[in-house]
Amino acid sequence: MEIALIANNAKKELMVQFCIAYCGVLAKHHICSTKVTGKMVSEATGLPVEQLVPGKQGGTDQIASRIAYNEIDILLYFRDGNADYNELLTDNNLIRECDINNIPVGTNIATAETIICALERGDLEWRNFINPNSEYNRQKREKEMENHK
Repeated sequence: MEIALIANNAKKELMVQFCIAYCGVLAKHHICSTKVTGKMVSEATGLPVEQLVPGKQGGTDQIASRIAYNEIDILLYFRDGNADYNELLTDNNLIRECDINNIPVGTNIATAETIICALERGDLEWRNFINPNSEYNRQKREKEMENHK
């Protein structure tokens, strides 16, 4: 699955601690993140993290775009409750895209843990059928192409 990580400055250390705790689960999936969060998580866990541009320079928008194209399966976004107006607009756009595309979102450690535990149990496998870039859909396309030869 494709997991996106974002953490506001006040929540970056919490995201790192969360990823350390669930490193075994996260290691089985592809992770992308805004630049600073991704660097911190990668350094602390050893996990490969695709680092996008910093959040305020468009990294959050890059993740929102991937969500709009159904390229993200889970978003873990640890938000600071004291966001300014511009951050709230960005947050609303991001959460709206998740709602439109049925992307599970963890905005705090409690919801993130619930989502990661569900992922580990296999409860989110339905995302493989929706995400056009999932391994399931890649194999399905390859099989269809072989049948048409």
